[in-house]
Amino acid sequence: MILAVSATGEEFHVSGTVQEAIANERLVYSWAWRGTPDRVSLVTVDFKPDGDGTLMTLMHEQFFDESARDRHNQGWEAGLNKLEALLA
Repeated sequence: MILAVSATGEEFHVSGTVQEAIANERLVYSWAWRGTPDRVSLVTVDFKPDGDGTLMTLMHEQFFDESARDRHNQGWEAGLNKLEALLA
């Protein structure tokens, strides 16, 4: 289980099961929030060499509805922007 805490102190609990792991290439896992365990989605992260770095492609799919998709998109975008700034 992963615990994330927002800037306002709100806690978010998510868990999943790794379905595929290929070192330095791909990670696929299920994703479910503790409050809605019946709404399981799928995350796929691919890694490819890119010059001196790595190109990461993330796909999160099989959402319960469009609202859930949009909220996850906002969360991933914020998190990945922070990761990019950290690694820059």
